[in-house]
Amino acid sequence: MKVRKAFTADALGIAKVQVDTWNTTYRGIVPDVFLDSMTYESREHKWKEILSQGATVYVAESEGICGFASAGTQRSNKYPAYEGELYAIYVNEENQRRGVGKGLLEPVVKELVKQKIFAVTVVVLQENPSRYFYEFLGARIIDTIETEIAGKRIPELVYGWKDIREILIK
Repeated sequence: MKVRKAFTADALGIAKVQVDTWNTTYRGIVPDVFLDSMTYESREHKWKEILSQGATVYVAESEGICGFASAGTQRSNKYPAYEGELYAIYVNEENQRRGVGKGLLEPVVKELVKQKIFAVTVVVLQENPSRYFYEFLGARIIDTIETEIAGKRIPELVYGWKDIREILIK
């Protein structure tokens, strides 16, 4: 497996991982109508936009893109003690629990540290079994919120690291 910074040309590969992972992870949690409406094309367009703006995005490759992670400054003003946010980290089902997530997180953490961003949050659907990945890496629950997807209110957990450099030690 190879991890590298993402390019605009990776948008379709990232979109496929995102759509496929949402369908395998969130089926039964998120309304089917929403999951069934997700398309590679719509997500590819969104990722081209994100990548063209110079976002911090890394991809993992193993016979094509099998995972990605993105992060940057905190999008919410709700957590002033946390200046950064892990926006997304997705690994396709067949590559989960093989170190791909940790492999993706390391360069993202290094990139944030270069930007002097140390305290970071990540928001995870409460029923997402992958949330334990963050706990294993030292994140602590700092808030519980709700989001609405296709008319359904879904609980989310907000995790935080006071110093993401701890991840590099684990």
